[in-house]
Amino acid sequence: MNAFSAAADGSVRPVRDRRPWALALLSLLQFLIAVDVTVVNVALPSIGAQFRSDVADLSWVVTGYTLVGGGLLLLGGRLTDLLGRRRMFLLGAALFGLASLAAGLAPDLPTLVAARLAQGAGEALASPAAMSLIALLFPGPEERAKALGVWGAISAAGLVVGVVLSGAIVQLLHWRWIFGVNVPIVALVLVLTPGLVRRDGSGARERRRLDPAGAALLTCGPLALAYGLLRHSAAAAVAGLVLLGVFVLVESRTRHPLVPLSFFAHRVRAVANAATVPLSAALSATFFLLTLYLQDVLGFTPLQAGLAYLPFCAALMLAISQVSRLIGAIGVRRTSVLGLVLTAAGLAWLARLPDHGGLWADVLPGMLGVAGGMGIGLVALQNAALADVTEEDAGTASGVQRCVDQLGGSLGLAVLVGAALGGGAVRVAEFRTAFAWAAAALVATAAAVALTARDTRQRG
Repeated sequence: MNAFSAAADGSVRPVRDRRPWALALLSLLQFLIAVDVTVVNVALPSIGAQFRSDVADLSWVVTGYTLVGGGLLLLGGRLTDLLGRRRMFLLGAALFGLASLAAGLAPDLPTLVAARLAQGAGEALASPAAMSLIALLFPGPEERAKALGVWGAISAAGLVVGVVLSGAIVQLLHWRWIFGVNVPIVALVLVLTPGLVRRDGSGARERRRLDPAGAALLTCGPLALAYGLLRHSAAAAVAGLVLLGVFVLVESRTRHPLVPLSFFAHRVRAVANAATVPLSAALSATFFLLTLYLQDVLGFTPLQAGLAYLPFCAALMLAISQVSRLIGAIGVRRTSVLGLVLTAAGLAWLARLPDHGGLWADVLPGMLGVAGGMGIGLVALQNAALADVTEEDAGTASGVQRCVDQLGGSLGLAVLVGAALGGGAVRVAEFRTAFAWAAAALVATAAAVALTARDTRQRG
């Protein structure tokens, strides 16, 4: 029996006995996608040494992946609704796998960057498809919260595992294997998916045109803005803002937008997506800045720096495992606020990092606070961002949520890291400033969510 069965009206119905396997498969690819967000960080010096590239050029190996992925996620969500969830999941997985192979075999840095851009495009197709499949596979509020908690836990674990895995692979094997390990796992996903996830019914989808202009603007705008922030180029930053403004204008006037602006009239979704931006930015900046602090200030080796994130991972998993219970007890709004406040508290602790500190007293308490807050806050906001989705807009809602997560993390990282590394050198005082800004932004976000969001409780 398949995970999905087709009803007489052409819609897709879940079959319970295979759903855990389908969830595991969908989460496996998302794990790889999350791993590839962070796996390159520790490997960058080795890549730069082989290709004789400077830090400025190498930065696009990291930011190109997340910005292209985030910029195209809305298009991916739209394609998911129009062309079918399983079809787009398989297409995105195949593109991600082929791009991983190309990255592992890249003869020079431009080829590697191009492969990373293609990986981001694969994510943009596969991730909203997987998220919308989960939303429809688990239609009940409580079971959806649990399923998204599993999906979010595996995705978040991938971010941490990427750091640990990168150090181990670079030290024991070669940096090319950080991409090569993706290939056999993606092949397994491609082989097993048709047996676990049945194709969508064709009768429920309305054929409408796409919005390539909107997708191009939403990709190029953040790329230009991030370049301007990281390189302190006012012209590039202004160009990015102009492109984003044109995107809003185009979306308000086109007959077939990537996402109708009326979509944001749903208050719970709008607040959840807006609150995701500073939370994702804080997570991205924490990974980047703490990795630099551990290696360049505390003198950790790449492998030691990766292993230092294991307590973070454990705290994150524990927090995520409790989200569905918290939502059932105190509602989505209060759970979201709790996550935001805990994250802000962890960042406030990191804002006092000494110039010559230690892992246990100076880094770990703040790291655990951020981990617990992220685990609670991101999953609660993710759950709220899918409130009241239907067969017609599940992919769009998933694409919007993933888009704000990716772009918020990338652009927030550019803002905070651009400030922290203004002179190109590692200065702990500027790290403290970046963490303090991130904490203040989350306190303001928590207050806004508490005052504006409608509260709900999950019922089984």
